[in-house]
Amino acid sequence: MKGHRTGRLGEEIKKIVGAMLITEVKDPRLQGKIISVTDVDVSRDGSYATCYVSVMAGTNDKTAEEEAVEGLRSATGLFRKEIGKQVKLRRVPELTFKIDNSLEYGLHIENVIKGLDIKPEEEVESPEEDGEDE
Repeated sequence: MKGHRTGRLGEEIKKIVGAMLITEVKDPRLQGKIISVTDVDVSRDGSYATCYVSVMAGTNDKTAEEEAVEGLRSATGLFRKEIGKQVKLRRVPELTFKIDNSLEYGLHIENVIKGLDIKPEEEVESPEEDGEDE
């Protein structure tokens, strides 16, 4: 469970990194990709932050995602510097970036559910009660 302070810090980092992806980061590995920061988990002591990102590259290519994560990792210093400017912290957390696969997983679960042969409720036969008390 996130603490109140780490939750707020995570939201601030998410906002700052997201804005910087649009305006300031010019890494060629990130060009032509839509990257969004979906969540940020901050460690209890605030020294580490894991940024979960979703990458839409036009193709469903894992190498494009890996390339984008490498580009984000190379810009970590720039992100940390801006976080330090905008948020009053003693120590800016170390940032790590990971791909958020929750959308893919959600689609997979949806397809599995659609593939099940489930009858609507009104068609499901309920066991008949014979009215006898035992």
